[in-house]
Amino acid sequence: MQPLFVYGTLRHLPLLERVVGHPVATDGIVPAGLSDHQAHWAAGQAFPLLVAKPGAQAEGLLLRGLTAQDMARLDFYEGGFGFHLARVTVQTDGGRVEAQVWYPDAGLWEPAAAFDLPLWQARWGTINVAAAAEMMDHFGQRDAAEIARLYPMIHARAASRVAAERAGVPTDAALPDSGMRRTDVALQELARPYADFFAVEEHHLRFRRFDGTQSPVVKRAVFMASDAAILLPYDPVRDAVLVIEQFRAGPWARGDLAPWPLEPVAGRVDPGETPEDAAHREAAEEAGLVLHRLEKVSGNYPSPGSTSEFFHIFVGLCDLPDRLMGLGGVASEDEDIRSHILPWARFQDLLDRDLLTVGPLILAGHWLARHRARLRAAP
Repeated sequence: MQPLFVYGTLRHLPLLERVVGHPVATDGIVPAGLSDHQAHWAAGQAFPLLVAKPGAQAEGLLLRGLTAQDMARLDFYEGGFGFHLARVTVQTDGGRVEAQVWYPDAGLWEPAAAFDLPLWQARWGTINVAAAAEMMDHFGQRDAAEIARLYPMIHARAASRVAAERAGVPTDAALPDSGMRRTDVALQELARPYADFFAVEEHHLRFRRFDGTQSPVVKRAVFMASDAAILLPYDPVRDAVLVIEQFRAGPWARGDLAPWPLEPVAGRVDPGETPEDAAHREAAEEAGLVLHRLEKVSGNYPSPGSTSEFFHIFVGLCDLPDRLMGLGGVASEDEDIRSHILPWARFQDLLDRDLLTVGPLILAGHWLARHRARLRAAP
């Protein structure tokens, strides 16, 4: 098997090992360079591409000893994103070596700044390794192009997993704490029976009981989604809120006769974004809003028995002129959104009479009822 030259994210050993599915012997890895080329970020993406550049040298690693199965897995990982293998000659300390490298398909990606591996490792490394785990579970079952189509949501779910790990364990003394931790759960088997924009996972696991004994192996199906930023826009001068109305598949599937609920502004937290970033972006996309300030309401699991989705709920202080009422949404996402500006008294009446049906809107509304006087008095 001809050696493989890698110049980008596969130089990160945890990612390489996740993709090939086994530990990689480091004695088969040597530094190498490809003359007259340079690695650049693909514009707007979290990966690099190889660009011809006379006089430059793309630094990378030469991988020897890869098996046919290793190459098949690597090709599955790379191929769906518009890269193809080409033959090159690279320079190592031991001399020139014929190798293979993944070149981007012509015209598919635009190069941006020179690629920075330490920057990628710091910002994207852990997330991309987590995404690769889900991607590679589909190896041999789905083709690479299909997985590339699903990658934005795979990447978002991976970012959510990493965010949960980084959040740590709450340590407030007021919280009852049984001492139960993630290490008290033993995963026996993981299956992914459905994966598209959303996904379903089946976890076969055991967990420690409160009496100290181990549970039997149980199966728990989980609807997998990413973190979401949820925003109730509030104008403290006008004393009004903005809510949106759009068709929702959940109420429709339940049989609701009016599956156009009133709800807050909401959207996925994209990889690399903070929840606050996402709230500002969604405010602009869904309602044409510029927020002055965010007030954190809650971070919560809406239904921890069935979904991984995590909500970051905010009240956003802003101006709400009448011109914001009307139609909007992102056309490429088939959004059809109507915005409503409601005086606080009318919104509170809807809240008190149980006429609102979307949980995050109700939660944000009750929070605003408690804090409204403070927000109106603030300069």
